[in-house]
Amino acid sequence: MIAKAEHSVKGENPRFLVTNLAGAPKTLYEDVYCARGEMENRIKEQQLGLFADRTSCHIWWANQFRLLLASLGHLLLDTFRHLGLAGTELARAQCFTLRVKFLKIGGVILRNTRRIRFLLPDANPWQALFWRIAERFTPD
Repeated sequence: MIAKAEHSVKGENPRFLVTNLAGAPKTLYEDVYCARGEMENRIKEQQLGLFADRTSCHIWWANQFRLLLASLGHLLLDTFRHLGLAGTELARAQCFTLRVKFLKIGGVILRNTRRIRFLLPDANPWQALFWRIAERFTPD
């Protein structure tokens, strides 16, 4: 049994973990138990933020494809978060927040043979951060 007693300004926060795994208690708690909780948080984030729980079709393959699209969306947003948002105020933002602030933007895309231009509204409060992130993904 592993016990963790934590006391903060919010009050007591005791935690108990009963396991039959061999190993150092600190390693088991931090590397196994906390990692499992973090994995569950990512699953919940995918279900709530990217609608991975919408499997309302009567055909199994359609539901499987919908779940695959949600998983790919989560992978893209997670990569965007770790590579593009590192060191910013949104480095630990959830997928729902990233989707609302960066993907649900009304804009215009102009394409010609040499370049692609994104025209975003001036009223977007995240425009400066958007362009800083875009510069991180452009080749030098």
